[in-house]
Amino acid sequence: MAAPVATIQAEEKKASMSSERDIDHELVLRVQRGDKKAFELLVCKYQRKIARLLSRMIRDQAEIEDVAQEAFIKAYRALPTFRGESAFYTWLYRIAINTAKNYLASLGRRPVLSTEYEDEDGETLDTAAQLPDLNTPETELMNRQIVATVNQAVEALPEELRTAITLREMEGLSYEDIAEVMNCPIGTVRSRIFRAREAIAARLRPMIDSVGPDRRW
Repeated sequence: MAAPVATIQAEEKKASMSSERDIDHELVLRVQRGDKKAFELLVCKYQRKIARLLSRMIRDQAEIEDVAQEAFIKAYRALPTFRGESAFYTWLYRIAINTAKNYLASLGRRPVLSTEYEDEDGETLDTAAQLPDLNTPETELMNRQIVATVNQAVEALPEELRTAITLREMEGLSYEDIAEVMNCPIGTVRSRIFRAREAIAARLRPMIDSVGPDRRW
C-alpha cells in the first residue's frame, strides 16, 4: 500500500531539515576553525529570517536592522562555545529574540506585532477558510479585518504566549525547536500555543459567527 501523501511530504520535509542542519553544522565548524567567509554564508542564509522574526517585535526598519546586526555579532562572538547540542538556527533565533527584548527593555518599550500576517509552511491560523470563497470587496474587507483582529489578539498576549505562537504559526518552527529557542520543556510550549490559540479564537469567534453558512456576499 502506498504511503499517504501527507506522510511522504512530512518525511521529505524532515530530510530537508536534516540536510540544512548538516550544512549549518559544517559552516559552524569552519567558523570555529577561523573561516570568516563561512560566517558570512550563515548571515546571508538567515538574515532575512531573522529580520522577519524581529519585525514581529519591532516596527521600525532601521531598528530591526540594528538589532539584527547586534544579534549576528553576538552569535559570532559566541560561536567558539557552540557545541551543536541544538540546531544552529534555533540557537540563533534565541539570541535574536533575547537581543530584541534587551533592546526594547532599554527603551522602556514592549514588543509589538507586525501588522502583516504571512502564511508559512506547517500549521497556520486557518480562519480565512471559514469564510465564503468569493473574491468580492466584502470578503476582502472581512479578510483584512480578520488579519487585524489576529494581530491585535496576538499583541495582547503575555510575552511567553506571544513568542510561542509567533514562532509556531508565523515562522513555522516545530514544537521541539520552539522548546529550544525558549529554553523550556516541550509540554510548556504546547500549553502556551494552545492557550494562545484559544485567546485568538475567542477574539475571532464573533466575527466568524456573523458570517453564517447561508449568508450571501
